[in-house]
Amino acid sequence: MTDAAQPLSSLNADLSPSSSLLTNLRQELMRHPPFAQMQAGDVDFFLSHSRENYYAPGELLITPDSGLVKQLFFIRQGAVIGERGLAELSGGAFHYEPGELFPVSAAVAQRAVTASYRAVADTFVLGLPLPAMQALAEQSPAFADFLNRRILKFLELSRRALQVAYASQALAEQSLETPLGDVARQAPVSCRPTTPLREALAQMHQQRIGSMLVTDAQQRPLGILTRYDILGRVALPALPLDTPIAEVMVQPVLSLSHEHTALDAALLMSKHGIRHVPVTRGGAVLGMVSERDLFAMQRLSLKQVSTSIRSAADVDTLKLVAQDIRRFAHTLLGQGVHARQLTALISHLNDVLTARLLEIKAGEHGMDLARICWLALGSEGRSEQTIATDQDNALILPDDSTPAQRDAALRFAREVNLALDACGYPLCRGGIMAGEPTCCLTLRQWRERFAHWIEHGAPQDLLHASIYFDFRALAGDDRLADGLRREVSEAARRAPRFIKQLALNALIHSAPLNWTGSIAVDDAGLIDLKLQGAAIFVDVARIYSLSHGVTATSTRERLEAVGLRLGLAAPEYQAWVSGFEFLQTLRLRIQLEGTAPPQHPNHLEVARLNNIDRRILRESFRVARSLQQRLKLDYER
Repeated sequence: MTDAAQPLSSLNADLSPSSSLLTNLRQELMRHPPFAQMQAGDVDFFLSHSRENYYAPGELLITPDSGLVKQLFFIRQGAVIGERGLAELSGGAFHYEPGELFPVSAAVAQRAVTASYRAVADTFVLGLPLPAMQALAEQSPAFADFLNRRILKFLELSRRALQVAYASQALAEQSLETPLGDVARQAPVSCRPTTPLREALAQMHQQRIGSMLVTDAQQRPLGILTRYDILGRVALPALPLDTPIAEVMVQPVLSLSHEHTALDAALLMSKHGIRHVPVTRGGAVLGMVSERDLFAMQRLSLKQVSTSIRSAADVDTLKLVAQDIRRFAHTLLGQGVHARQLTALISHLNDVLTARLLEIKAGEHGMDLARICWLALGSEGRSEQTIATDQDNALILPDDSTPAQRDAALRFAREVNLALDACGYPLCRGGIMAGEPTCCLTLRQWRERFAHWIEHGAPQDLLHASIYFDFRALAGDDRLADGLRREVSEAARRAPRFIKQLALNALIHSAPLNWTGSIAVDDAGLIDLKLQGAAIFVDVARIYSLSHGVTATSTRERLEAVGLRLGLAAPEYQAWVSGFEFLQTLRLRIQLEGTAPPQHPNHLEVARLNNIDRRILRESFRVARSLQQRLKLDYER
């Protein structure tokens, strides 16, 4: 450090910076988080307690040998890299730019750093002593929140920025992120199980409501009777009106808690074809959310889209309705819906469309869907589909299928594949589709095929594992897929050689960070968000899930389950999830905005990102790299 270093408070004899200097510095800091969210007085506290230091190119700021961290650094000008120690040299470096704070984790934990931080240009930093940092955290909630939740905070800032960008398209729509406790504000009309039908129906008529909830003495939901149930359960059987409602109510009741969101309710209604969802708190009913309530929140609703799909009479109609899925996703992205929920919703609507298409084609071919099982593979199998997605599907036939029946199933599946292509889901270039002979097999043949992959682990087998091992039943006899899932999971868990081969294969593609820790783009300034980003999280989650017997298929559920199995602290595996979901959000954004090249829908031009998104993208790649380092330590030996 040169002799130019001096505390900001020494610039004036009264130990306080001049008002003009303070104003300029405050404006400079408040262009960056967390200062942009802090009160001006709290920013001034940071400035008045900081010391400005200059570091020449190549000069060290702090190393593991420096002992406990004594200050938090803010970069005003220049750049700093954090180089890992010898044991982790292969992991690369961290890169910090103007506007960034470091080393946050070490400062909060009051420990030494694990990397050596070096200036790579003429660099000016503000150093805030730890006691002042702690005092500021006590008086500024925004600063304290940033220290404790750096990655999550950047994600939230990014989501807010995205909402602002889409605000003009969503002004008339209330966010589906709204908690159900805020939607269901009125206590529902309810009755006891012994209430006669005459009394219950009269109350429904008088209050002009579409359902009667049946509860116990503690207001816990027991059943429900809706106006749509009355014809089949009361009128046609000609039941006497003194019959207790308990004899005709629908049970059990599908309900959600007050902490669930309107999106959760919409998804539940769509999946189960219901129109009313009780909302509970501590098990007791506090309100009811109806289909009409959700319609009021959206111009284009999940129920509308899914109903249009289910009522489509032919493929031509489905081709038109499929366009609503993209429009609906665009709306929800503008509302700030999380990537996890948005990809699950897109996958759900794709499921609904595929299921309806299967029904139409089964009718044309005389195919009994109850005897077969249509599988969703890859991203659809994980319920993580984005807008730009091709087909990955397969078919399980019963073991007693004859050659003629298999030929008929292949003809049926090929037509489904072609119809899906017409609806905007391109044919798989790798031929992984139910209409191909290698993907239309009996249950016994599927067992043998998975066993072969696990036993041999050839390069092509490993490629298949990245797609086929993420299967789930989409239509038909679920039991065929459930039994296969249990058998495959157990066989993989007992095959450490196969798991190791999967791990080594997953290390071929690394996160796009250069030796300084900044994002490495290609000659056109692009990166592949899928291959170089999201796929790393997906592969690692799959590998650890197979080795630890985790049967979940979604990447988020796998990462959380693996984190618990490994005994990690929640913030560590939550950072895995956050990094993955940010990459998914970026993929959805560029696909919906059409900013990616047509033939490469996951390619991102990094220069187009704002400062916040660029930082959290870099953080996400760092998390991906740390995951690969863990995989390398566990399996590359």
